[in-house]
Parts: sequence; structure tokens; C-alpha cells
Amino acid sequence: MKVTIDKNSGYCFGVEFAIQMAEDELAQGQQLYCLGDIVHNRMEVERLHQQGLRIIDREQLAQLHDCKVLIRAHGEPPETYQLALENNLELIDASCPVVLKLQNRVKHAFDLSQRQNGQIVIYGQPGHAEVAGLTGQTGNRAIIVMNEADLDQIDFARPVTLFSQTTKSTAGFYKMKALMEARIQAAGGTLDSFDANDSICRQVSNREPALARFATEHDVVLFVSGRKSSNGKALFSVVNGVNPRSYFIENESEVEDAWLAGATSVGICGATSTPLWLMQQVAGRIENVGELA
Repeated sequence: MKVTIDKNSGYCFGVEFAIQMAEDELAQGQQLYCLGDIVHNRMEVERLHQQGLRIIDREQLAQLHDCKVLIRAHGEPPETYQLALENNLELIDASCPVVLKLQNRVKHAFDLSQRQNGQIVIYGQPGHAEVAGLTGQTGNRAIIVMNEADLDQIDFARPVTLFSQTTKSTAGFYKMKALMEARIQAAGGTLDSFDANDSICRQVSNREPALARFATEHDVVLFVSGRKSSNGKALFSVVNGVNPRSYFIENESEVEDAWLAGATSVGICGATSTPLWLMQQVAGRIENVGELA
């Protein structure tokens, strides 16, 4: 049985940068807190916990003073930085540059929309850390949409500016864009008042066609990702769409031998939040099955 790890899978630049910053701080032996999971992968969070990284929520952040707090790649809303000033917190800011650029675009678009009686709409997952940071640029007045039913929140007689969470599916974004255009026309409006911005990270979107090709090259595909990863869900749907013998797993312990029956090649891939070491552990598990057989 041939086992191949997809060379294009694994950490994107933003996640890799955040984890490197955390490891550099922890190597100095200082206490380091992180606001939310540093990455949507339980195994990696546990590994860094063993090195001393402590995950906190927003309520716990408000109680901290005079210490270091890591801002993860997802970015944060303005109020987090204000709280840091008030509590004398040293922020280790690992916000992804792509996310920071999008935050600035959303803030600029919101300021403009205020003068035009417009609305900012974000195609993204409600409650997701990145989406919270984006809506924070609008004073939390942006409208978040995930499906067609969510479009009922929008007044299509008024100008609309659409952005996307950086890790969403490209196909999903353009489907939402088309639905919004149809709603505008049905409301008797003009598309001149609709500004749709494909703000999906190209490190993410470029993986979709590459993953689809990879999935067709193997009898069985094991997709390794944390279950909380929005990017993981989007990329797995691409893989599963071209290879029905695809399985979503968090780690090697979830692999079932029955999945591999009759397979001569197994492909292992993952999300932008999946560490290479975890995919290697899955590969080791599969190779053991091959030796036993």
C-alpha cells in the first residue's frame, strides 16, 4: 500500500508565523497566554500547552494585568487592543497580514457606507474569531451571512458591500454573490450599488483545485483537521466531492482499518491549521496496517 502526504497541505503562512512566535516566547521561560485556541487543531493546542501556553477566553482576559498575551492569526477587534492598554498587557501580535489588510478594507468600506446609507455584509461563520475581528471594524454593525436564509437581514434597496472571511470556500462565496445579485434585482435595485469583494486568502483558495487533483490520485483519502476548523470543513468538502472514499479525522486513532480495504494507495492531506507532524503520525498508522496485512 502506497501512502502519500500531500505536499501542499499543512500550515498556511499566518498559522505558521503565530506558532513560531508562541514557541519563541515560550522558549524564554516566560508565562504566555493566548486569547482563544492558537489554531483550530486540538492536538497542536495540547502540544503547546505542554510547553506552557495557556488558552484564555475574553472574560479571563479582562482579569489579567501586567503580562503577555498572544493575539493569534485570526486577528482581534479594536476593543481587545483598548483593553490591553487599560490592563497594561503586552500583546504579542501574530495577526495574519492577510487578515489585517482585510480588517483595514472593512473599516474603510464601513466609513464610506455610513455616508451612503449602505450596509457591510460578511460571508463567514458567526462567532468565528476572524469574523469577530472583522465585524469589530464596523462597531459590530456588519451583517453576517452563511446561507440564503441569512440574506433576509439585508435591505436590498440600499447599497451593499460584501466581503468574505478569508478561509471560506471560493465556490460558496460566488454562490452567495449570485444570490445577492438576484435579490437586488428582485427588489428593483441596481447592481451599481453592490460591491462584492472576494477577500478569500489565495493560500486557501489555491489549495482547492490542488486538493481535488490529489484526491483523485488515490483510492482512499484521509483528511486530517480539527473539527472546529472552518477551513478544514471547506477543504474536506472539496476532497469528498471528488473522492467518496474520503474520511475526516482529527488524528491517527480515528482511522478504521475497514476504510482501507482493497486500497493500493492512500493520500493524506489536511487544512491550513493541520501540522505536518500530525499527518506524519497518520501516515505511520497506515503503514503499520500495510505491514500487518
